[in-house]
Amino acid sequence: MTVSDPTTPPLVTVIIPTFNHAKFLKKALESVMAQTFRDWEAVVVNNFSTDETVEIVESMNDSRIGLINFHNHGVIGASRNQGLRVARGQFVAFLDSDDVWYPQKLQKCVEQIPGGAEFVCHGELWINSDLTSRKIFYGPVENSSYKKLLFRGNCISTSTTFIKTELLRSINGFDESPEIVTAEDYDLWLRLAAAGAKTVFIAEILGEFHRLQDSASSAVMRNLNSELRVLHKHFRSQPGSIFKSLKKRHRLAIANYGAARQLYGRPAQSLRLFLSAFILSPVLIKIYPGVVLLLVSALKRSK
Repeated sequence: MTVSDPTTPPLVTVIIPTFNHAKFLKKALESVMAQTFRDWEAVVVNNFSTDETVEIVESMNDSRIGLINFHNHGVIGASRNQGLRVARGQFVAFLDSDDVWYPQKLQKCVEQIPGGAEFVCHGELWINSDLTSRKIFYGPVENSSYKKLLFRGNCISTSTTFIKTELLRSINGFDESPEIVTAEDYDLWLRLAAAGAKTVFIAEILGEFHRLQDSASSAVMRNLNSELRVLHKHFRSQPGSIFKSLKKRHRLAIANYGAARQLYGRPAQSLRLFLSAFILSPVLIKIYPGVVLLLVSALKRSK
């Protein structure tokens, strides 16, 4: 990996894991190079791509951008951890290779440091494959406590984060267990919250998240199973009272509900997940309108 000045560490290390995303990686790197804050290095962790990834990195012609070839064996958290091992910055910012940042992203995050921020998250624009978009604002800070994250769900996105390097290393970065792939970020936010990270949410759209992931049934179920494993991992540290048991069941219901909503195109499978959510926690009110919307969608499809 080549950097502009090996004797003077930058303030920020940008970690970009990638695999065969050359057509997106160029825009991601250009968005880093366009940052108004200039004291950064970028580490592209390449899972031995077979496309033009290496050529794209070299074409940037910026000594602040380096590349590491690393086999992650299907575990993106391992690539992010590899970047964390070589990071020289006091803070780390993660950027997925199919996402982009707006020019003031790093500047706005750095401005939070004097106030003691250790973990910064900002809003982003979700862009779907059909080019429809939606503004997403994460947080608020009261929802980022360990208990809120655990029992109410994730309120943070990886490409929007800016985290103190020392803090990340103190909790050993991402969990590389293959069984929680796609939910390893949620597990990390939980562990950062448990470590008492001082978290700040910036109510501005400072990047774009391109929703290119597979929306097939198998992908939805894989995501659900990964989330459930993360939940059970953290539930083990919770008290065994009846009240806590009900809260756990309610949280598992929320996870099943979320997967059911993504599978409206497969009514039978969606309905089974709604039923699972109902059995776990009948008081999860949004199940009922969810089922109604599913039935309406199924009727429209049948005409």
